[in-house]
Amino acid sequence: MFSRVLVLFLFLTSTCTTTQYLSGDVVRVADGDTFTMLVEGQQQRIRLHGIDCPEKGQPYSRVATQFTKDMLALGKVKVQQLDTDRYGRVIGIVLVNDTINLNERLLEAGLAWHYKTYDRSPEWARIEKIAQTAKHGLWVEKDAVAPWEWRKRKRAERSK
Repeated sequence: MFSRVLVLFLFLTSTCTTTQYLSGDVVRVADGDTFTMLVEGQQQRIRLHGIDCPEKGQPYSRVATQFTKDMLALGKVKVQQLDTDRYGRVIGIVLVNDTINLNERLLEAGLAWHYKTYDRSPEWARIEKIAQTAKHGLWVEKDAVAPWEWRKRKRAERSK
């Protein structure tokens, strides 16, 4: 009886606490917060969770993209899959060499906004605030426009 209960307990705890990770080779970096990797022979688009880098055409877009390329080139890339968005992209936290959290590094460098609509981490909010105060990256801009606001303005311009 005890062994059955133990087996059931182990099964339930292992299925409840399993975190899904994807790993593979990066084949393309689209921008600071989106890249494609080859996972088991299939291309998979990855969108970094909880942050939003400047869009193409915004100040620091190219810097954020290059930063992401450089970080991903440092070693083995692993993505903790949290969700999938409406475009089929995996939403996740990206780890390089199991120790470097790319999402956080972009915030620290001032190359991304903390996307509080999708992430409520007080630690990430703190990291963003430190980068702002220190005027790292895009925070040197007096009137930095968040990418979601920039996209909204662009959509409004196109609909006129």
